[in-house]
Amino acid sequence: MHPLHFRDVPLAPPTTAVTDASFARLERLRSLLWWLPLYLVVATLAIFLLPPLPVHSTRALAVAWDMWAHHQFLVPHINGAPYSQKAPLLFWLIHAGWAAFGVNDVWPRALMVLIGAAQLILAQSLARRLFPEHAWVARTTPWLLLALSYGFLFGLQIMYDGLVAVWVLAALLCLLPSRRHATPHWLGFAVCLGLGLLTKGPVMLVHTAPVWLLGPWWCAYAREHRARWYGLGLAAIIGSGIILAAWVVPAVYTSSGGYAHNLLFKQTGGRVVDAFIHNRPFWWYLPWAAVLLFPFVAWPRMWVGVLTLRRPLSPGLRMLLAWLIPAFVAFSAFSGKQSYYLVPELPAAAMLMAASITLLRARDGKAAHSAWLSAWPAALGAFAAAIVLFALPLLDHAGKLHNHWLRDLASVSAPFGVLFLLLGVLILLPGRGELRRLSAASVIGAAAAYVMFTTAVYPAFDTRPAAHFLAQAEASGRTIGNLDIYDGQFEFAGRMTRPLVRLYEGNSLQVFALQHPRGLVVAYPNRITAADLRYARLVQPYRGVWLVVWNAVSLAMLRRGQQPPEPRTPTVLLPASDYWRYQDVR
Repeated sequence: MHPLHFRDVPLAPPTTAVTDASFARLERLRSLLWWLPLYLVVATLAIFLLPPLPVHSTRALAVAWDMWAHHQFLVPHINGAPYSQKAPLLFWLIHAGWAAFGVNDVWPRALMVLIGAAQLILAQSLARRLFPEHAWVARTTPWLLLALSYGFLFGLQIMYDGLVAVWVLAALLCLLPSRRHATPHWLGFAVCLGLGLLTKGPVMLVHTAPVWLLGPWWCAYAREHRARWYGLGLAAIIGSGIILAAWVVPAVYTSSGGYAHNLLFKQTGGRVVDAFIHNRPFWWYLPWAAVLLFPFVAWPRMWVGVLTLRRPLSPGLRMLLAWLIPAFVAFSAFSGKQSYYLVPELPAAAMLMAASITLLRARDGKAAHSAWLSAWPAALGAFAAAIVLFALPLLDHAGKLHNHWLRDLASVSAPFGVLFLLLGVLILLPGRGELRRLSAASVIGAAAAYVMFTTAVYPAFDTRPAAHFLAQAEASGRTIGNLDIYDGQFEFAGRMTRPLVRLYEGNSLQVFALQHPRGLVVAYPNRITAADLRYARLVQPYRGVWLVVWNAVSLAMLRRGQQPPEPRTPTVLLPASDYWRYQDVR
């Protein structure tokens, strides 16, 4: 008997059980060769279609570049200052690629694709370990995980939570006993926890510690060897803390007291209680759960499978609940909330859905085959999206679109409307393979939506022209100031090595212009005026606002109500001087 399983709780009726022995190696390879190439091709095409996008990707690259350029490999830096918000492992992985291939933005994006593939492979391995009687759970888990649109799109950004998910999956694999190893791999558990701590800090334990603490509820080995389970588990957690301390202690020793305080107290405690950023109510994650689980929230058969799970629950299902529920409650209780904080829980959700569908089909009732429980709501959603995309150019031509995002989208929407129409048809095709059709349609649709939106509004997310402009100014010895918070959006693209000066409206700007008469200032107005187009050095849309680069003296004079001198060169207008939004200003 597998040590994970309770002897009195069968996973499914014996007549439908399939053992690991029957899950042949050739069959494993065949299932791998379906979903892995799909993910690698679609994710690679999507992530390399455009440069890294602000602010998350450009900020991570800015930190990695600042560390690389100034040889500060122990303490992360951004804009010349210590960056206490994250531990350094992701930056070290980026540095490893740069050491091998030179500084570029190809390796960091390829790294994100590899991290996504690692999640899928580890999730399938964990599902196989949790549900050895049902090979179909392991086969379908990667399909469900790669099809979660939010997780797929998030994986196209250079961020930390996807790497945390890898360490969470690896840690839980080490925690689970197996047929070959009747006891947990405590050393591997400690190492994986330590790597997670080096990726994003103590939050790693929020994803993993409840599973270990609830071990006797889902694991026969833990129930029968409680002292060993908790003693060695505690030792593993202490060992992971030693791994983290091996970086923290020298990092704090070589940096200022402010960095030590922010790293050790503010960045964790300041997000748990009375958060200094992203402060949101307890219930905030509830509506976001529908977004995180899309498109399967629109699949009735999945809901029927989850709601009809029979008690007593199998050990595998108990383990997944011990992973999902405490993490969801803990993150809901924390004051600071972001939707991507729950990305490491998406593999657990995918496995839970895969097990629910598998058990529903094993019972072979009407719900397993009813057309009314098929993915028709998701197909209707695809058709509705197609109708909207077809209508946008017509509405724009009629002058009824006033939102600039929709007007930009209308220029490229029609071909994508055709694609979403075909995806809806794919979802509705009858016959076997309903889950795979929905998953394939979801990942293709998510990639198409990413390409469509970033292509349509691409100038608002392309910081390279401004970064190159500022880098040239830096090379000529000019000081650059930045009004508002600077997130490092120019640092890597321009390979800049001098920090931008943080400025504020009023006296701060006037003093800067007086001290740096050749200086430049970057501003982010909600709206632009004719003065911006006439006197500024560079203007472009930037996310939901505008990005305007000024000669410091010219901007200071305008703020004082004076007319600045005419610029020697015309203002650079991006994406083009005839961009329709400039016509409204003129």
